[in-house]
Amino acid sequence: MVDISRITEAVAELLRYNPASPMIFSSGIFLFLFAGFTLFYSFMRRTPVLRMVYVSLFSIYFYYKTGGLYFFLLILVSVTDFVIGRLLAATEAKPYRRGLVALSVLINLGMLAYFKYTNLFIQIANDLAGHDVLAFRNIFLPVGISFFVFQSMSYTIDIYRRQLTPLTCWLDYFFYLSFFPQLVAGPIVRARDFIPQIRQNPLRVTREMFGRGLFLIMTGLVKKAVISDYISVNFVDRVFDNPMLYSGFENLMGVYGYALQIYCDFSGYSDMAIGIALLLGFRFPKNFDSPYKSATITEFWRRWHISLSTWLKDYLYISLGGNRKGRFRTYVNLVVTMLLGGLWHGAAPRFVLWGGFHGLLLALHKFLMRLFPRMKATGADMKRGWRIAGIFVTFHLVCLGWIFFRARDVGTGADILEQVFTNFDISLIPNIITGYWEIFAMMLVGYVAHFIPRRLQERACDAVIRNPLAVNALLIVVIIWVVMQVKSADIQPFIYFQF
Repeated sequence: MVDISRITEAVAELLRYNPASPMIFSSGIFLFLFAGFTLFYSFMRRTPVLRMVYVSLFSIYFYYKTGGLYFFLLILVSVTDFVIGRLLAATEAKPYRRGLVALSVLINLGMLAYFKYTNLFIQIANDLAGHDVLAFRNIFLPVGISFFVFQSMSYTIDIYRRQLTPLTCWLDYFFYLSFFPQLVAGPIVRARDFIPQIRQNPLRVTREMFGRGLFLIMTGLVKKAVISDYISVNFVDRVFDNPMLYSGFENLMGVYGYALQIYCDFSGYSDMAIGIALLLGFRFPKNFDSPYKSATITEFWRRWHISLSTWLKDYLYISLGGNRKGRFRTYVNLVVTMLLGGLWHGAAPRFVLWGGFHGLLLALHKFLMRLFPRMKATGADMKRGWRIAGIFVTFHLVCLGWIFFRARDVGTGADILEQVFTNFDISLIPNIITGYWEIFAMMLVGYVAHFIPRRLQERACDAVIRNPLAVNALLIVVIIWVVMQVKSADIQPFIYFQF
C-alpha cells in the first residue's frame, strides 16, 4: 500500500529551501530531478517558446533550492538590463547611450557591492573612526550573483559597443541569464555566443553532443566528488586550518593538494555544466584548458577560468586602455585588472593580495618579453627543455598565490610559508608518505590525469561517443558507485559557490 504521508513529505522536502544542503550537480537529488526534467524536455524539440518557459521555471526552482528567495534578484537584473538594452537600440545620442550603459553598470555593480562589500566598508569606517560608528550586518551572499551580474553587464555593454543586437522578447533574455547549467558558478557565457542557439527549431542533440556531454559529466563528477572532495576533507582542509600543527613537508603537500583540489572542483563543475548544456542542445565555450601545463603566467590565464579572464580583458583591461597607451600604462592596467579580479572573489585582503600578485607577474612577464625577445608568451613557442622549466616555475608561482587565496587570512598564509621554509625535516618524509598514502595516491592520480596529452583525452571522449547506450549506462553506474565509496558524510559545496 502506498504511504501518502511519506510521498507528501518527500515533495515538501523538494520544495523546501535548505541553505545547509544546496542543490549541486554532484548530488543525488539533482541527478534524480534532472532525469525527470529531461524526460519531458525531449518532447519539446519543435516548440521553442514552451521549451524556454519549461527550462526557465526549472532554472528558477534550481536557483531557489541553491540560493533561496534571492532568485528575485535574478528576475530584477533580467528586467532592468533587458529594458536598458531596448533603450540603447532606440537612440543614437551618445550622451544618452553613455548614461544608459552607466546605469546598467551602476545597478549591477551596486547590487554586487552591497552583498559582497558592505561589511568591509563598515569595518573600514569603524577602523578610521577608532570605534564602532556602524553596526555590522550579517549579509548573505546570493549564490552565483557574481556570475549572472557579469553576464548581464556584458549584454548591455556589447549593445552599447554595437557588437550585439538587443533581444525583442524578455523571455529570451531571461532564458539566457537564468539557464541553470551555468547559473550559479559559470562559465560566464556571452550573449552573442548563446542567444543564437535559444530558438533553434527543431532542437538538435547530435550523437557527438550527447556522447561528449556524457563524457564531460562523468569526468566532472570524478574530478569533483572523487578527487577534490576526498583530498579536501581528509587532508587539505586540516593543513590550512592549523598549519603550525604540521611539518613543512605536510604543509607543502597541502599546498599541492589545494592546487589540485580547486582545479578539480571548479573545472569539474564547468565540465558538468558544459556537459549538461550539450545534453539539452546548447554549446558553451571551454572554461579550463589543462592550466597547470602552462609554461608562463600569461599562458596560465589563457587556460584558467577562461570565461572570467576573457571577460576581465574585454570589459575591464581594454576599457582602461589596454596596451594602447604606452608600456608603463599597460603594466598598470594589468595590475589594476587583476587587483579588481581578486576583489571580485571577495572582500578580504588575501584576495586583493592574490590578485595583485598575479597582476605583477603578468606585468613582469610582459616586460621581460620586451627586454628579451627570445622569451615567449606560451609554451607552444618554446623548445622542449625551456617549456618544461617554464611549466615547473609557473606551477610553483601559481601555488604560491593559492596559499593566500585559500588561507583564512594573510597571517595563516605566512604561517604555511614559515613551516615550509623553516620546519622541513627530510627524515619525516617516509613516515608522512606512509601515513597519508591514500591521499598522496589520489593526488598522483589527479595530476597524472591532468597532464595526459590532449589527444588521449579526445580518444577517450570519442570512445564514449561511439559506445552503445548500455555501455555508457554501465560506466555511469560504476562512477556513481565509486563516488559513493569515497564521498564524505556531508555534501561538499563547489568552491566557487561562495564567489
